[in-house]
Amino acid sequence: MVIGAGPTGLALAIGLRQYGVDVTVVEKETRGKREARAGVVWQRALEVLGDLGCAEEMVGEGVSLRRVEVFAEGRRVGGMGVGCGGTAFPYPLSIEQDAVERLLGERLAAVGGEVRWSTEALAVRTRDEGAEVDLRHPDGRVSTVRCAWAVGCEGAHSVVRKQLGIAFEGERRPDLQCVQLNAEADWKHPYHRDRSYFFLERGASLGVSPRPGGGYRFFCFTTDPDPALDGPPGLEEMRELVARAAHDPGVRLVPTDPPWANRARFQDRVAASLRSGRALLAGDSAHLWAPIGGHGLNTGLRGAHNLAWKLAAVLRGRAPQELLDTYDTEQRLTAHKVMREMRHNVLELPPTALTLRGMRLAGPRLMGSERFAERIRTMLSDLAMHHRESALSEGGAGDRLADPPVMVAGRRRRLHELLSYGRWTLLAAPGAPLDEDRLRAVTERHATPVAVVRPRLDPGMERRLPSAALVLVRPDRHIALSTDRLEELEAYMRRWFVLDS
Repeated sequence: MVIGAGPTGLALAIGLRQYGVDVTVVEKETRGKREARAGVVWQRALEVLGDLGCAEEMVGEGVSLRRVEVFAEGRRVGGMGVGCGGTAFPYPLSIEQDAVERLLGERLAAVGGEVRWSTEALAVRTRDEGAEVDLRHPDGRVSTVRCAWAVGCEGAHSVVRKQLGIAFEGERRPDLQCVQLNAEADWKHPYHRDRSYFFLERGASLGVSPRPGGGYRFFCFTTDPDPALDGPPGLEEMRELVARAAHDPGVRLVPTDPPWANRARFQDRVAASLRSGRALLAGDSAHLWAPIGGHGLNTGLRGAHNLAWKLAAVLRGRAPQELLDTYDTEQRLTAHKVMREMRHNVLELPPTALTLRGMRLAGPRLMGSERFAERIRTMLSDLAMHHRESALSEGGAGDRLADPPVMVAGRRRRLHELLSYGRWTLLAAPGAPLDEDRLRAVTERHATPVAVVRPRLDPGMERRLPSAALVLVRPDRHIALSTDRLEELEAYMRRWFVLDS
């Protein structure tokens, strides 16, 4: 049972259904959200959506962002492209959360799943053999449902997390708020469908990004002089912020139809554990922080992608339950990494006088540096996020597998085209001295499917991949093992795979 039909819960249910797992999704709300909320999907999360079968639909409804322009105290500092190579999805996508949820819901229906709306989880209990969930149904009736596993994806106030007594470690982020408005703008900056702006002013960082329905998403991270002020910002409050940050006193804003505005304050928290017996946590139930860089939605999607294949492997008897402990450690470390990186995101945190001075003096040189731009792109895209510390990573493994062009059986392909979310992949270096019969015996004796492929890299591309003869790749595109010895591959599979009965 997946509790919560937000993006994380829907993505998890899709992944499980693709593995043939029976899934019940319950949501206490009467229908999906009709609010814009999160507004960007980065490159690594687009790869996740590709594995879940709905990336093309997302790209079709969104706006690809190609460039960002940065201003400090009214003066242009510079600009840079935000596209990344080495992926089938080179550009981040501007698309709002209500559209993401709708498209994920359609994909869930296509793979045979559904959401039980107006159905609230009241309590969760775990047993050795499964979990029990008390549900309040649309007619007010309360029943107890037994399931093999329960996953809490219901957000910051997670019933599952509270019922299990798992601490939500962290604290409130002081003196920080984000005010947002979707609006058309009459101002001095030209409209480009693929271009975003950042305006830095003392105590305020204003982001302006084109949105799929026209106009812009204006979002401003600013200090919080009146924490008692509640409710979304008014039009005049946003206009004054935009006028001050963009140094454009004559700016006019016209709210989009449908209108959307929001004021948010934040806490930085990570659950002390993401697993307790037969219950797990994902998304905002598991981790929460200020949406600097727009990585809350993206980290939730990547966590669902990580969990679905592992939970399916355990449910189908293909892997030991200890595999789920690697989800716990990997996702908690990922959350801490994202939180740490976003605390140093100078473009979106309200700048101090010292930060602004540094941007004026060093910004043009930095923004003109391809090395600096590549570092920023890599950080935002999540393509460099790794699981090197995981027990599932051996032989210096854990990185996302690179995606260079390769030759296979006389055809030119991208390496990721040879992978599948439904299985593991073993890359065997062409010409490596391997005992083929023994290799086949090792990979075929386990219940987990493993495809062996022998890609040939173009000259000069060898550094993009580990130099080992054997590279074992997980279903989620992360390298699990890099070795030259069949014995090490065999030992790894004995640990993490169940023998085929």
